[in-house]
Amino acid sequence: MATTTSSPHSLFLQNRNSHPLNKNNLASFTNLKKINFFNTKRAISVTCSAASAPTQDRTAAQIQSGQEDRVFNFAAGPANLPEKVLLKAQSELYNWRGSGMSVMEMSHRGKEFKSIIEKAESDLRALLNIPQEYSVLFLQGGATTQFAAVPLNLCTPNDPVDYIVTGSWSDKAFKEAQKFCNPQVIWSGKAEKYTKIPNFDALEQNPHAKYLHICANETIHGVEFKEYPLAKNSTGILVADMSSNFCSKPVDVTRFGVIYAGAQKNVGPSGVTIVIVRKDLLGNAQDKTPLMLDYKIHDENNSLYNTPPCYCIYMCGLVFEYLLELGGLNEVEKMNRKKAELLYNVIDGSNGFYRCPVEKSVRSFMNVPFTLEKSDLEAEFVKEAAKEKMVQLKGHRSVGGMRASIYNAMPLAGVEKLVAFMKDFQAKHA
Repeated sequence: MATTTSSPHSLFLQNRNSHPLNKNNLASFTNLKKINFFNTKRAISVTCSAASAPTQDRTAAQIQSGQEDRVFNFAAGPANLPEKVLLKAQSELYNWRGSGMSVMEMSHRGKEFKSIIEKAESDLRALLNIPQEYSVLFLQGGATTQFAAVPLNLCTPNDPVDYIVTGSWSDKAFKEAQKFCNPQVIWSGKAEKYTKIPNFDALEQNPHAKYLHICANETIHGVEFKEYPLAKNSTGILVADMSSNFCSKPVDVTRFGVIYAGAQKNVGPSGVTIVIVRKDLLGNAQDKTPLMLDYKIHDENNSLYNTPPCYCIYMCGLVFEYLLELGGLNEVEKMNRKKAELLYNVIDGSNGFYRCPVEKSVRSFMNVPFTLEKSDLEAEFVKEAAKEKMVQLKGHRSVGGMRASIYNAMPLAGVEKLVAFMKDFQAKHA
C-alpha cells in the first residue's frame, strides 16, 4: 500500500474513515507495505514487513479460555498487570470515554485528566485508609530518587538519621542519604547475606535521630517486614520504601511519616512514584532542594506542578479500582499469602533440591528467591521454564539463583503451573 505526498500527513487525512489507525481497523496497520510520514521535498519512507496473517485483537473471552498467547511473567519489575486492567486500557486507548482523544494526548491541566488523577487518589485513599492529614503525591524518578528526596525534605545536613539495612535497596538508600544528612546504620543484615530482619527491641536507636528508615520488602533478597518498628526518636517519624509490596496488604499509614513506592511492581507501569507524606512534615526542605524534589511544591500543586506521567497515573487508577472490586487489600493479602505458601511449600518439601535462604518468619510474599542444590542445573531450569511460557525466573545478577516475583497481578494459575513444573523438574533431575 503506497500513499501520495500531495498534502502533509496524507496517511491520516486522505480518508479518515479508512486510514490504518482508525479504531475499527487498527489491526490492519501491520499489513502496510510503505508509509510516507511527511510531505517534504524528499519523501521519507518506512517499509514494514507484511504480516503473515491479520493481527487479531485480544479479547476477554480468549484470555479467560486460555487461548490468548500470554506468558506467566515472574519479573521483579516492571511486572505483569491485571489482565482485566489491560483490557480496560485497551478499550479506552483510542478514545477515552468519549473525549475524542487518548489519555496519552490529554493536557494535564484539562478537566478530563483532572478527573483521572482525582479518582486515582480517591481510590488509593480508600484502599489504604489514608487520613486527610496525609498528602498523596504522584511523582517521577522512581523510588531511587526518593533516597535523596526524603532527607532533603525531612532534615538538615547535620541531623542524625537511623537506617535499618536489610538488603540492597535499603543499603543504597543509606548511601544516598550520606550526601544530605548524617545517617547511621543501626542494624545491617549484610554479614548474614540479608536473610533476616532484626529484633526491634534490641535496636539501639538514636533518640535524636530525625527519622528511622526501612525498606519494607527487599526485592532482590526476598526479605519482608511482617511488622514495623516503632521509631523511638523525638519526632517519631518512620519512613518506609514500600516499592515492592505496596498495596499487597493492609498497612496502618498513621504509623509512618513517609511512605514511598515505585509503581512498577504492584500498581502500575514504570514511570510513576507514589509518595504518602504527613502534611505537618511539608515545608521544611533544605535550601538546596531542587524544586522537583520538594514535597511542598507538589502538594500545593496537586501533583501537577509540571507535566506528570499522565498515562501511568491513569493505569494506576485502573489498578486501584480493580483492587477495590476484589474486596480491598484484606482480600488481596489472602490471595498473595496463598500463592506464596504454595511456592514456599514446594521449596521446603523438596528435600534440599530447592532452597530458600531467607528466615521463614520474614520470607517475602512478593519475591521468592531460591537456588538449586545442583547449581549447574539452574540455567537449564530457567530455559525449560521459558519453553513452558514462564519467564523472568532468573535471579538478580548480584545474588544468582532463581527468583519468582508473584505480585498482586500474578494469578494463582501461574504459581500452580510453576509449582507443577518444579516438581517435574526435580523428578527428572534428582
